[in-house]
Amino acid sequence: MPSELTDRINQLKTERKAVILAHNYTRGEVQDIADYVGDSLGLSQTAASTDAEVIVFCGVHFMAETAAILSPDKRVIMPDHHAGCPMADMVTPRELAELKKQHPEAIVVTYVNSTVEIKAMTDLCCTSANAVEVVRAIPDNQEVIFVPDRNLGSYVATQLGRKLILWNGFCPTHERIFPEHVELEKEKHPEALFVAHPECRPAVLEMADHIASTTGILRYCHENPATEFIIGTEIGLLHRLRIENPGKKFYPASPVSDCPNMKLITLEKIAWCLEDLSGEIKVPEETARAARRPIERMLEVTGA
Repeated sequence: MPSELTDRINQLKTERKAVILAHNYTRGEVQDIADYVGDSLGLSQTAASTDAEVIVFCGVHFMAETAAILSPDKRVIMPDHHAGCPMADMVTPRELAELKKQHPEAIVVTYVNSTVEIKAMTDLCCTSANAVEVVRAIPDNQEVIFVPDRNLGSYVATQLGRKLILWNGFCPTHERIFPEHVELEKEKHPEALFVAHPECRPAVLEMADHIASTTGILRYCHENPATEFIIGTEIGLLHRLRIENPGKKFYPASPVSDCPNMKLITLEKIAWCLEDLSGEIKVPEETARAARRPIERMLEVTGA
């Protein structure tokens, strides 16, 4: 890591009373300079509990929005406004409103990987870690609309033996992991366990030894006595896995499971946004209030 640039970022962070958050999928050098590394909701909750005045969110746009929702008294800035999430953009308020009209009694469960406008139209939010628990809390005779990730929704439906109304959205990065990629890695590393994120295709999940969120993958690989793992998620997670488990080996399930939006965040851009506090994320109070409710309901349901 360039020491001069690193020193400049740390100096600016102190001057601005800022905290740097980095998602597990960002570049390794970005994770290394961050105060906290984790998943999107966990990072936002952590930031809300700090005394920082500025939150530098190194991730994609909906994540910074969530941080702004949960920390209305803090300034949230993004190093690159072009870092969006294709899956979050696969559902629009107009389209969701039409589906809700078709199923007026349905409960809408929305993955946190969604825009603030969609969260504001939602009854309950969920994460990849608690999606099964959240949907399980809804009575079996109640219709459930699950947006926007069809793969996560399919996984939840399979786990609960329950039919869900699934939105046809997906994560392009996880969608690029195919069964043949996993088979090839298993042939190359026959002793390795395959751990997959529930955003992967159902056919890929069927091949997994374990299915978990990014936080769950980190925990599983650390606690499991195995020494080799094939990782079925965005390749940025391997940086942290290797740091936290120096005696173990990790292989990407697919070399193309790389999110170009996450990789837009660089050290230079972090320094630039700290210098002039650019890239501020502002969510209208009425929208923020409406979007905060399903997140709070999720936390009540899961006891988090």
